[in-house]
Amino acid sequence: MQVADIAVIGAGVAGASLAWAIAPQRRVLVLEREAQPGYHASGRSAAQFSETYGNAVVRALSSGSRDFYFRPPRDFDGYALTGPRGTMMVGLDEDPAMLDRLAEEVSALSPGVRRLTPDEVLARVPILRPERVTGAVIEPEARDIDTNVVLQGFLRGLRREGGDVLTDAEVTGLSRTAGGWRVETRAGTVEAGIVVNAAGAWADRIAALAGAHAVGLTPKRRTACLIDAQGHAVDDWPLVVDTRETFYFKPDAGKLLLSPADETPTEPCDAQPEELDVAIAADRLERATTLAVRRVSHRWAGLRTFAADKTPVVGFDDDLPGFFWLAGQGGYGFQTAPAMARLAAALLLGDAVPDDLQGLGITADALAPGRFTRNGTAAGIGAS
Repeated sequence: MQVADIAVIGAGVAGASLAWAIAPQRRVLVLEREAQPGYHASGRSAAQFSETYGNAVVRALSSGSRDFYFRPPRDFDGYALTGPRGTMMVGLDEDPAMLDRLAEEVSALSPGVRRLTPDEVLARVPILRPERVTGAVIEPEARDIDTNVVLQGFLRGLRREGGDVLTDAEVTGLSRTAGGWRVETRAGTVEAGIVVNAAGAWADRIAALAGAHAVGLTPKRRTACLIDAQGHAVDDWPLVVDTRETFYFKPDAGKLLLSPADETPTEPCDAQPEELDVAIAADRLERATTLAVRRVSHRWAGLRTFAADKTPVVGFDDDLPGFFWLAGQGGYGFQTAPAMARLAAALLLGDAVPDDLQGLGITADALAPGRFTRNGTAAGIGAS
């Protein structure tokens, strides 16, 4: 039997970042059902750091993570966590007035955001069809995130502080004890004072094992594939997403990573790409650009798990002492993880929300699992 102050269920970016943040103060053991951390959502993410992506809470958590990504802490010395990319939201057959409103809305969220004319759009990404482009809004400070470097950095820092990760440790039972929790896993039994439910798509199932009420999380499949750039020098192109978010593409090692931006509800699983979704992505790209998709060199899918309001669920369960939620990161896990880890660590220790996050408008109530029982709406900025 292993003993810890805190047992974190799930070694994706949510669980790993929290374990890293809390390890200097508490004995932490991370339990991972797979043979390696980050196998599901975190290991299949084409993550981007953007302060304009997501709802108000997500954007605030992203802004709260900015310093981490632009000035990484010592556990990440010598590693490049991000690389230049930029995000361009392109209007295709869109009313230019809508793009003006979008530019005004997001310019307050990120430095350098500005409106682009059709000619400026085509100068950056010449494969777009000129007859369809009505303009764009660009966020030049958006960055690619090296997801493996970030995840491994969190795990390295956790181990440096004496914490550990137990793999092949699917949780099969959770029961209350006098001192906290007994966690039965396929790798043995763990006793901990607090259990953190960072199980991603499986978080509601973990809650059921513990006797907690589900918060209504929905795993959604997201598909991606790699296609040839067909002679175009794409490395300096931004990520391109249409303003209706029906597809996006971005450079990836000389090729283009393409997605139909699908959000197909599914059961927790080892997600696999569907041929129909790959075909939809190709069709949408061909309608928007002059490329003809002749060959798909690689395809994959992952799960992005959302609460009903698309805001993460962070905090102690109202009805189950010592059971802490860290779930529902959706498609924003990496860009929000540093701030969310600091927030969750503070709540676990009984401290207030960190001052800088409070300054961004983040409240504990906005993310609390109990918000779903308060008239069915989120509190604080999460309601916007």
